[in-house]
Amino acid sequence: MHERALMTDLMREIEELARADGATRVTKIEVSLGALSHFTPEHFREHFVDASRGTLAEGAEVAATLATSIDDPRAAGVVLESVEVEVP
Repeated sequence: MHERALMTDLMREIEELARADGATRVTKIEVSLGALSHFTPEHFREHFVDASRGTLAEGAEVAATLATSIDDPRAAGVVLESVEVEVP
């Protein structure tokens, strides 16, 4: 359940950023996975494929890095670092 909520919030943020830029699609995202987020980069990519289906981000490249500090205030979350888009 925690993972689903994180992915829903992340996809909403990605879609909002892409639409604000007038994008036709998202080509790449970069995320930082908190040490307590319950994600590995591979596991995150699997969830991203499912969550992005039918969105502007479907098929986007994913660069995910796993943070190691459990003391980071964002340790339980997923931080969107950047979004690359295609604009007509």
